[in-house]
Parts: sequence; C-alpha cells; structure tokens
Amino acid sequence: MTAGRPFFHRIIAPLRPRDPDEHHRVATPLELLFDLVTVIAIASAAAGLHHGIAEGHALQALPMFGMAFFAIWWAWMNFTWFASAYDNDDVLHRLLTMVIMAGSLVIAAGIPVLFTNQPDFTAVIIGYVLMRVAMVVLWLRAACADTPHRKTAVAYAVGITVVQVYWVTFLLVQPLSTATAYGMWVIGALLEIAVPAVAESLTSNTPWHRHHIIERYGLLNIIVLGETLLAGTMALRETVEHFDIMLVHTALSALAIVFSLWWVYFSTDDHLPTRHLRRALIWGYGHFFIFASGAAVGAGFAVLVDIITRHSEIPLIAGDYAVAVPVAVYFTSLWIVRDRYACTGLAMAVLPFFALLALIAPLTGLGLEGVAATAALCAVARAWLMSSADLTTGEAKTTEHHI
Repeated sequence: MTAGRPFFHRIIAPLRPRDPDEHHRVATPLELLFDLVTVIAIASAAAGLHHGIAEGHALQALPMFGMAFFAIWWAWMNFTWFASAYDNDDVLHRLLTMVIMAGSLVIAAGIPVLFTNQPDFTAVIIGYVLMRVAMVVLWLRAACADTPHRKTAVAYAVGITVVQVYWVTFLLVQPLSTATAYGMWVIGALLEIAVPAVAESLTSNTPWHRHHIIERYGLLNIIVLGETLLAGTMALRETVEHFDIMLVHTALSALAIVFSLWWVYFSTDDHLPTRHLRRALIWGYGHFFIFASGAAVGAGFAVLVDIITRHSEIPLIAGDYAVAVPVAVYFTSLWIVRDRYACTGLAMAVLPFFALLALIAPLTGLGLEGVAATAALCAVARAWLMSSADLTTGEAKTTEHHI
C-alpha cells in the first residue's frame, strides 16, 4: 500500500484507471496469493478428472472437469483483467479480492461432488456467485471514478449480475437430468463469455496493461504445469516403495513433457502485441484450453501411476492417451492464440504437426515415451525454425539498409 496517502484513502480510494503504458508493471503479492488459491481449485478439478478416468468413467468425468475448470478460470480471468486496469491497492480492494478467493475455496470444496453418480452443483455455484458478486462491487467502484469508461463498467456490473441470477436459478431447479444440466451450463457459459465482448465494445478498451496481462497468464500457466510435476513426483515416490522401471519412465516423461510445454509457451515471440479487442478476446478466451489441457496432462500422469501400480484396471494405452490428448490440445490451442499470428513459413505448422504426432504416438507402440519425445522435438523444431526465421529477417534488413 502506498505510503503517505491520507488514512481514509488507504481504506477507500477512488478506483481510477491505471496507466496502460506504466513502466515496470508486475504482478502484486495479492495477485500471487490469488493465483495460489486458484491452483487449489484447479488441483481439485484435476483430481476429479484423474479418478474418473482411472475408474473407467472418462466420458462422465471430462464434461464435469470442463464445467468446474470453466468456473475457476473464468472468475480468475475476469479479476485478472480488471485488476490490470484498476488495482489501486486500497483496503477495500484487498478485502473484495479476498472475498473472491474465499469463493474459489468454496468451489474447490464442492468439486469432488461433481464427479459422483449424482452430481450436486450447490457448493460450486455458491462459491462462483460469491466471487462474481464481489466483481460486481469492483466494477461499480470503477464506474464511479472512471468517467470515460463508465458505460463499460456499468455494463460489466449489470451483465455479471444478470448472469448470476441465471446461475442461482440453475441452483434452485436441481436436481436435473444430465442432459438438462449440461444444456443449462452451456447457456450460462455463453452468457458469461458475452459480457466482456459486449461491455468492452461500448467504449474504448478498459486500460488493462498488456505486459502485465501477459505476465499474469504466464504465471498461472507455470502453476498449472506444476500439477504434472506433482504427478511425476508421485511416480518417483511409488518407485522408492516398490521399484518398477515403468514408473521411472513415467517420471522422466513427465519432466520431458512439462519442460517442453513450458518451452513452447515461453518463447521470445510476443503473445499479445496489440490491444485490439478481437485479438485480446481470442487470446484471453483461448487460454481456457491451454490451462485446462495443462492441468489435464497432470491428471493423465496420475492415471498412469494408478495403472502401473495396479490401482486402476483400464488398459495402459488409455493412460497414454490421457496424456497424449491434452498435450495435443495444448499445442493446438497455443497455435490458435499465438503461432498463427507470430509465425511464418514452416514454423507456423510446427504446433499442429506435433499435436497430430502426439495423438499417433501411442498407436505406434512408442507409448508414453513417444508422446514425451514428440513434445521435446516440437520444442526443438519450433525454436530452431523461429531462430532461422529471425536470422533471415535480420540479414534481409541489413542488406536492405546497405542498399
């Protein structure tokens, strides 16, 4: 909190817009704590997916994982973009952020019930609505202090409120058939997604900080990939107790895949080079699949540990695909949000090509090791092709300058 401010302004200060070109803008300790709380909920969703696949109920577990992950990610994303534009670090902002964190913990507590034969959405919806109501208060605060973007801030507040009424209705009409619950969830998710698209189009973009947003997304991606490292650690722990060379291969493959996913994401290419609304929406929304697939990779490795230690009776190839599919989704999603804009020539085809290879690898008999090798080769190929392209571009510019 900034020293020297009047006492009242330390408690409740005007929520004026931040400078979108502010130098040295980085994540705050409060935002890092928010990420830590978020990853607890993500871990709960990944655990549900892990157990669902291991018990042979992948088709039931996958939709529930998607629904739970959407609630966690959407609340995180909305707060992140808001804080990038308006974080004034007064006491009220901190307290409202902590209310949002509390809602995330309620969601985490309610997620295991979603993966039962009779899913109960009560705790998840209560936690989610709690998070979103706090966001309504934050947007109303912004509307009071940011006159140029008042129409947008009010639209956010009204839109979020209307959708929360929908979720409460969803809660009150339980129990629902599976098909009805899925249908109502899809409608609710579409309404949520529509709010920023509509609100941001009413005036100029809210003053979010481009580099700050990129950093915030990168930090969450690192935390999500940590779920896979945890699964690798589980394999090594089992190896200490009951040595099995397959567990060693699993742990090494987890390391190779995590390092590769990290490498292709954290390249030197600019993730979001413009503040244009359409591009920002594609990049921001598209990360749902990057984050969800990153968490699912960790769940897939946990499934493999269960199979190898005979705690699951599903075939080994199913465990291999529990890793291969999310790896392929991760590469494809990253191509959609970044590489199709940032790459040229052969480099543009790297992520889709290796996504396809990751899906083929288990069928060739290479198994998990083949998926890991594919991921590593993807990182190497992309880095080499991008370096070659940069070198060619640099030489061309030098030649043009001399001419």
